[in-house]
Amino acid sequence: VQLQASGGGLVQAGGSLTLSCAAFGRTFSTYGMGWFRQAPGQEREFVAAINYNGGRTYYTDSVQGRFTISRDNPNNMLYLRLNSLEPEDTAVYYCASRRVTAYGTRADEYVYWGQGTLVTVSS
Repeated sequence: VQLQASGGGLVQAGGSLTLSCAAFGRTFSTYGMGWFRQAPGQEREFVAAINYNGGRTYYTDSVQGRFTISRDNPNNMLYLRLNSLEPEDTAVYYCASRRVTAYGTRADEYVYWGQGTLVTVSS
């Protein structure tokens, strides 16, 4: 599976963005997917994850209620809707794919990674 993330940009605090991740490969619909982010000088951290059919999702506490992960299997797309953005959300956001149906919350559980898209939130 090859992944290509897009949709990042500069937004004011309180604003919204939708990140997209296009997946190239016939097995997208059978894999759990996730979003991670990495702020400057910090380690990559888990943001949100979704299982293979979208029936189960999970979020890190800091984005719960503000971000929404979703997927469109027929079109091989993964999304992350970011609402009520805060300057602390500034980071490069990465989409990632596992090779199993369940989602994961650790980076080492993911096999395929996109190139990242930068989200900058100004105060």
